[in-house]
Amino acid sequence: MFVNVVEAISKYAIPFIFVGIIGYGLIKKIKVYEVFTEGAKEGFHTAVRIIPFLVAMLVGIGVFRASGAMDLLTKAISPVTNALRIPAETLPMAFMRPLSGGGAQGVMTDIINTHGPDSLIGRTVATMMGSTDTTFYVLAVYFGSVAIRKSRHALPVGLLADLAGLLTAIYISKLFF
Repeated sequence: MFVNVVEAISKYAIPFIFVGIIGYGLIKKIKVYEVFTEGAKEGFHTAVRIIPFLVAMLVGIGVFRASGAMDLLTKAISPVTNALRIPAETLPMAFMRPLSGGGAQGVMTDIINTHGPDSLIGRTVATMMGSTDTTFYVLAVYFGSVAIRKSRHALPVGLLADLAGLLTAIYISKLFF
């Protein structure tokens, strides 16, 4: 029953939101297409401004993975996660997700190819992917592109939110799958 409701919501949520936005714009007499294209134009200019920050972040992540630091970190923390009954195979995803969405996608693909999409580990990493954000990416790229130099509480709060998302993803995955 619950699964059917979630599937129905998943199937119709995006089209409903899309039609709702267009309908709201028409009711408010907003030229929806013109506003959309103006926003797309601004998005393109923003993308061009953030390219240097993006390249720097991706190089750093590539060095982190290629150097074997990810594997060392996973092995060092695995005794704690084993005691908490958190699958050690999910640790690379937990470490990569705050760094990079693309890197996390690659890690998730590797884990799912190894353990299968319907395994607890596969479903857990997929849930992790949707439950957290790319905190370091956001700080490096978006804050850098608008010249924010002092992030103050953004990093600790972002990492705390990531931790909450990761732990919740593990709990929910064990509960439902």
